[in-house]
Amino acid sequence: MAKLFPDHYFHIGGDEVNGKQWDANPRIREFRKSHNLATNEALQAYFSERIQKIVTKHGKAVIGWDEVFIPGVPKDIVIQSWRGQESLAKAAAQGYHGILSNGYYLDLGWRAARHYAVDPMSGPAASLTPEQQQLILGGESCMWAEYVNAENVDSRIWPRNAAVAERLWSPQNVTDVASMYARLHAVSAQLEWLGLTHRTYYPQMLRRIAGPGASPEELLALRTLADAVEPVKDYTREATAMAEPTSATPLNRVVDAVPLESDVARRFGELVDKFVSSSCRDADASARLRAQLSAWRDNDARLQPLMQRSFLVKEVAATSQDLSSLAAVGLAALDFAAKGGAAPGDWKAQQLTVIEQIEKPKSQLLVMPAAAVQGLVEAVAVGGSCIASR
Repeated sequence: MAKLFPDHYFHIGGDEVNGKQWDANPRIREFRKSHNLATNEALQAYFSERIQKIVTKHGKAVIGWDEVFIPGVPKDIVIQSWRGQESLAKAAAQGYHGILSNGYYLDLGWRAARHYAVDPMSGPAASLTPEQQQLILGGESCMWAEYVNAENVDSRIWPRNAAVAERLWSPQNVTDVASMYARLHAVSAQLEWLGLTHRTYYPQMLRRIAGPGASPEELLALRTLADAVEPVKDYTREATAMAEPTSATPLNRVVDAVPLESDVARRFGELVDKFVSSSCRDADASARLRAQLSAWRDNDARLQPLMQRSFLVKEVAATSQDLSSLAAVGLAALDFAAKGGAAPGDWKAQQLTVIEQIEKPKSQLLVMPAAAVQGLVEAVAVGGSCIASR
């Protein structure tokens, strides 16, 4: 193994060992007893130390997950923390080198901004001595592959991984999210020039979902919906799956095609923030918001013919209806803003109830502009920022 992998570091794993198989094996129980290993944790420490000696003999440095950080483990093992910054700092305080992965799991579908906010040296690590802080080597992003294949894998890693890289290579005071997204857009284009398919896969998958007879107008309607949604986050997809995924599971649904971060929804949210910050007086922002909301409101009707022909499109019928309903709420909020009067309290309550239902995942998809539309509703209601300033 050492000859196959030229890297200096050699990862021995060690995570999530529950000990059930060890407890059920009489030979292992006897081994533990004969070596005075009172617990499975002590047995794992014994194993880690033995492996560490073998790896070191071949000129490698050992890395292991949080679970190898137990009493008796050699000090020259590097602890890779999936549990979080507290675990990372605890290892450094006891003289171990460490790497942070918690916060950098790309398969969880987080937005780039959320990854960008995670810093190995913040939180508990900030209280370490300078010498202890030097033991924290940095971080490593992770990607698990239950819901990726050769077609969409680039989109599940890039360009968000570039935001993780910038976080790890930048001073702690570099935190401007808007500036990060501007650079991320440029990096995304550069990655495409290098041959990555994180952009080109998307229209191809949507065309296949729509079927060979789809018209340009129907494809545009599908793209309009797909651009406004994201897959569910964290481990929700696995928890809500009809069956456990295998390598034979076809990844041919809308949830497999859409990017993990909706640029359209993010830009819409930024525009809502700009409009609200102007006390709802920015005419240009209002016009742009109205145009986007009108397109979303009318899109469900445009998508109906395609739904009748493609079962993969029909699967997202409820999500399409939700986007249309959400847009109607947003347009009503803009109407109140244009008239200069406050929306009645009962109207606000009714719309927030509608938005709450829309935010519930359907077909394992999230309607991402929902939070921004909620911000509009709250801004034009009694006590909202657009009313209080008038």
